[in-house]
Amino acid sequence: MPAFPVQQITAWRRPQPVCQTYNFRVHRIHRMYLLPIPAFADNYPWLLHDGKRAVVVDPGDAGPVLHMLKEHTLLLESILVTHHHADSVADADILREATKATPILQPCPSRQEGDSVNSLDLLFQRLNGPGHPAGHIAFDTPNAEGKPLLFRGDTLFSAGCGRLFKDTFAQMLASPDKVTALPGTTLLCCPRKYAFSNIPFALALEANSTDLDAYQARCVRLRGEDLPTVPSLIAQELLINPFLPTRQATLKPAAHRFDASAHDDSTLSAAIRQ
Repeated sequence: MPAFPVQQITAWRRPQPVCQTYNFRVHRIHRMYLLPIPAFADNYPWLLHDGKRAVVVDPGDAGPVLHMLKEHTLLLESILVTHHHADSVADADILREATKATPILQPCPSRQEGDSVNSLDLLFQRLNGPGHPAGHIAFDTPNAEGKPLLFRGDTLFSAGCGRLFKDTFAQMLASPDKVTALPGTTLLCCPRKYAFSNIPFALALEANSTDLDAYQARCVRLRGEDLPTVPSLIAQELLINPFLPTRQATLKPAAHRFDASAHDDSTLSAAIRQ
């Protein structure tokens, strides 16, 4: 039986371009390499490898991942999945069959926060991450040779957040609360190319933010070089992301333009997000 039954795939797959270009920005973490792999129109499956073995997160499209594994002669050791939308999970079983990767750690009612899998001699811990589809989870790697990593899935993006489906804003805020407790040096590995488009919205809420201005300039430069704008540092997100609790007091005047009754983290976020 497939690990991901068809009924759990809750979004249509988008067609893969015939001529996929592979333009990567590799982040060296001592002996580790961290790569966002372009897939579909705006997705990034993440690949972490040590030169021999690899872990992939949210592989909705197997093609670019298999290309990278072959290009760098890598053995795929584990597959991690944050939620059951097709652009994150559709090709997980294809990858598993092609590479014999094991285990797959995925959303599952029988698993609990704190459950973990060991791969690449690293511990990948499960965090519950509501705020997108029901059952969304995340993976925290506290020490990837000195660098903490967070694979947050589609609940939190650089300078923005994901769409709500069945969860509430109160549930969504439980996810950013966990993020703010992480070290500022943690790399937020976002699976979407949304930073560039999120910044104008954040600037509309906080027009005089020098932090947002500087971050926008950085993103413009990277996009001009056809490079990804992610990962981002948690310390950076605490300064620019309007959906993190640390930003709510600053953004209260902007939220009141949409809902004058907004008064706490949940209602302020809801007013901004509507």
